[in-house]
Amino acid sequence: MSPWNGPLEKIDDYRWRIPRSYKQGMRVPGIIYADADMVKQICQEQALEQVANVAFLPGIVDCSLAMPDIHWGYGFPIGGVAAMRVDDGVVSPGGVGFDINCGVRLLRTNLMQDEVIPKMKALMDALYNNVPSGVGSKGRIRLKGGDINEVLRKGSRWAVERGYGRPEDLEHTEENGEMGGADPSKVSGRAKERGTPQMGTLGSGNHFLEVALVDEIYEADAAKAMGIDEAGQVMLYVHCGSRGLGHQVADDYIKEMVRAMTKYGIDLPDRQLACSPVNSPEGQAYLGAMRCAANYAWANRQCIAHWVREAFCRVLGVKEADAGLELIYDVAHNIAKIEEHQVNGRNLKLCVHRKGATRAFPAGHPEIPPKYAHIGQPVLIPGDMGRFSYVLVGTEQAMKETFGSTCHGAGRLQSRSAAKRHLSGRDVLESLQSRGITVRAGSLAGLAEEAPEAYKDVSSVVGVAHNAGISKRVARTRPIGVIKG
Repeated sequence: MSPWNGPLEKIDDYRWRIPRSYKQGMRVPGIIYADADMVKQICQEQALEQVANVAFLPGIVDCSLAMPDIHWGYGFPIGGVAAMRVDDGVVSPGGVGFDINCGVRLLRTNLMQDEVIPKMKALMDALYNNVPSGVGSKGRIRLKGGDINEVLRKGSRWAVERGYGRPEDLEHTEENGEMGGADPSKVSGRAKERGTPQMGTLGSGNHFLEVALVDEIYEADAAKAMGIDEAGQVMLYVHCGSRGLGHQVADDYIKEMVRAMTKYGIDLPDRQLACSPVNSPEGQAYLGAMRCAANYAWANRQCIAHWVREAFCRVLGVKEADAGLELIYDVAHNIAKIEEHQVNGRNLKLCVHRKGATRAFPAGHPEIPPKYAHIGQPVLIPGDMGRFSYVLVGTEQAMKETFGSTCHGAGRLQSRSAAKRHLSGRDVLESLQSRGITVRAGSLAGLAEEAPEAYKDVSSVVGVAHNAGISKRVARTRPIGVIKG
């Protein structure tokens, strides 16, 4: 892919602008959150051209945004955020992506490193056996008859009602794990067919389970509210999404939106931005189906977390109440949501697209759990499997600038194919093991694709978000065990 050489104006050390004058038809400018070194990396591909193209979408307000983990995606860049007026704007499946509600769940424990590290091999074996992973993996749950429709409507609540987890998990999940307006009748039979055997599975690619240790605490009060107490405390991340069901929903509706653009006379520079008006039959059908896929993803992570708890307790010989294993939070980072935001002094109802971006609402916002009302919404930013991950909180600055959004991870530097050309899976495995990280993976090729060297340094990405004020660092963790599909 050739380097991007369009105009980029520096606003300050962490913000850059693509002016509206760059391309005739841009309705708003593009704003990129990055430092000078990141900008050099970002300009090596065409992700910024995608930021400019998103600015063509009807009804877009304020700006087309890119988070510091931006890289090339389908239609929208990954790390892209855009908000469209509900009244006269559009919804675009490319602004959500194929893995609808790919997201992160973080559990804290009462366990310390000295209790867990001696049993890491047995623990990782148990987790790997308990949670099916990999391409086409099938879960332990056998959905029957209309069960899939109930999952699509209820999300995490469906899982909790069947004993997979605790009622309090729902309160600490974005949307309580159950997005309203889900309409199973708008999900194709093929999508349901793909999703039925995959409930409770991790999948492949960048999806993972990670056992981690608290490495540093930056904001003691916020950390304490989350149950993050001290360095050496054991934590557990789950990163996965809506599996084949979500992918099929995206595929179905991208085709539908291509036809709809002709119907509604919408002309865009990239067909991958295919869209339709939010309030059109096509737009409402997509949102109904997308919400179903989001609920499936929350139910999926809820079931996985239940089996993680079982594995921890069995291997370590502790009761669940003693182990802790409490859900800190679960956040989505591929989703479109109807929200109210203030733009130029006016309250507007918007369809906010976050693709590879995390919601980051501030203290006092009514949509975050009462437990976190005084600190802000927890924001979970995983890194690669060899370096740190971060816990942050949302800020008022994010509400003013980014529709309450921040980055979602490290962001790729190399494509999967490039990583496999340059790196050996065996070398990646040995390098991780030499750093005290126990790894379980479905294949060495998959490890090469997900090598730490294929990603940006998450500390730099989080540093930009923190210094720009769109989220605030609370704690840092480092991995001691990783499962890859």
